[in-house]
Amino acid sequence: MREFEFNLSMEELEKRTHKDYLMTKKMLKADAPEYLELAEGDKDALKHLVKAAYILEKINMQIDCHHNLEFKDFLEREIAKGNKQAELTKILFDAQKGINAIDTMSTKINLAKGIKEFPGKGVYPEDLSKEEFHQILTQMVNNGKIDEVKKILTQRSVVERNGEELVGTDYIDKFKDDFSKMADEIEKASQTSTNADFNEYLKLQAKALREANPMLDAYADKKWATLQDTPLEFTITRENYEDEMTGTIVENKELSALLEKHGISPIPKDFLGGRVGIVNKKGTHALLAIKEYLPTLAQNMPFADEYEQNISTDTDAKQTMVDVDLVAVTGDVGEYRGGITLAENLPNDDKLSLTIGGGRRNVYHRQIRFISDMKKLQERLDEILDKEQHQFYLDEADHWFTIGHENAHSLGPKKACETLGKYRNIIEENKADMGALAFVDLLTELGMYTEEQRKQIIVTTIADNFLKSKPTMSQAHRVRTVMQNKYFAERGAYDIIDGKIHVNIDKVVPIAKEMLAEIIKIQIEGDFDKAEKYVLDNFVWTDNMELIAQKLQKINKTLNGRTESELAEKLLKE
Repeated sequence: MREFEFNLSMEELEKRTHKDYLMTKKMLKADAPEYLELAEGDKDALKHLVKAAYILEKINMQIDCHHNLEFKDFLEREIAKGNKQAELTKILFDAQKGINAIDTMSTKINLAKGIKEFPGKGVYPEDLSKEEFHQILTQMVNNGKIDEVKKILTQRSVVERNGEELVGTDYIDKFKDDFSKMADEIEKASQTSTNADFNEYLKLQAKALREANPMLDAYADKKWATLQDTPLEFTITRENYEDEMTGTIVENKELSALLEKHGISPIPKDFLGGRVGIVNKKGTHALLAIKEYLPTLAQNMPFADEYEQNISTDTDAKQTMVDVDLVAVTGDVGEYRGGITLAENLPNDDKLSLTIGGGRRNVYHRQIRFISDMKKLQERLDEILDKEQHQFYLDEADHWFTIGHENAHSLGPKKACETLGKYRNIIEENKADMGALAFVDLLTELGMYTEEQRKQIIVTTIADNFLKSKPTMSQAHRVRTVMQNKYFAERGAYDIIDGKIHVNIDKVVPIAKEMLAEIIKIQIEGDFDKAEKYVLDNFVWTDNMELIAQKLQKINKTLNGRTESELAEKLLKE
């Protein structure tokens, strides 16, 4: 049994676990009416789906960091001995779901001494440098080991050393026992759930967890993306924002050309999350209002005639949308690392299901978007936003913007832009934000929003775009907000007057259209150097951003966050 050394002092741990510094997002309670009103069969299914989601969390911990499970065992042993430092460390470990993370100030948090975070996380050997990685791949391709290299560079393999070479093992084979247990639970859920469509999806998903066949995932994804009117929500999220190793290949022109010659696309590794919830019918009905406008938005995208996109301009949009009351978020989707996701649009462009006619699905997280402290919100507005524009700030407008953001992921070039390397996700997230803003005026003309709502979306979005600190380049969701703030400031979308943000409302949408066009052009061209220049030119932390950041830090002391899942914990024990 391995022993570890704590990296954070008692003083630091007591601070970070204090309620003023640790935000808690509460999932559904054990007596939530949403749960109590479910049919008995759905209640039983929910129990099995929660168990499956927590097995998935164990798997994701291993691909996140080689030492997560050992460290978790160590903490539990120390807690049993009455070790207070272990107890407080475990609170943060459970919150960020791992040893290594980043806090809301973009500071790296390492809970165990000497355990660093590597670009390849837990999916590549810890001692593998970028240079050696490229050298080994080059040698393997030149030695004719094409199939072996393909296995190394798929989204779904753990890579290990094999003598002088590397070997990639499919996730399903690597974690066979746990995936099999997950499949058992999902199949049990399919036997009691009351919705036939949902049950068909669950059976497909269970099958995909028993065999290392990407096409089985594609069939499950394709079915999942059609689900619209189901009582329950269950998702295995697969996103590749965390892998910073695979994306380095595009920086090596010689290796990239060699791989292209052999038809090998290096796609970053998927990290796995579980989402279990109850579909909220009222919230879902409100979401669906935008669906009829999606073909028109697709038509109005910049350079729309130069690429194929997911949303067809002349047929029904293959896009379902649900608002979900969350029971549990586990693994990648539930990690509180600087923040936690409000919604997801899946499957991503790199997924096989989109090549066999599958659509996409947006799932919105009700418990995560709820604001628990309106007094704090007002304090923030008093500090940073022009008093006369408080009337246009509405927390619900942030949700409307998120709806625009998630749908914009389905617009634009269909290809996954792997050639943009480490800038791919930053560019894509920037596209989604600018798509949400660029179409606000058009959607107002079409009747989706009132003039009042238009102003609320614009002012709320600009005010919320300011951060507490400068992010690191690995935080794609935050880097893009800095880029936007600089871009908007230079073009007059807002001014800082007497230390407060004043939004020039009528300038915002035209400027968003400009930025959207520039981003789409980068995605079409797929040129790594142009993407790098664009990001670095705009990712500049200005004096005005620092001024607002200092004010935000005074009001909001939060450093870490966590989720509290009372209903899920009860179901796990049944």
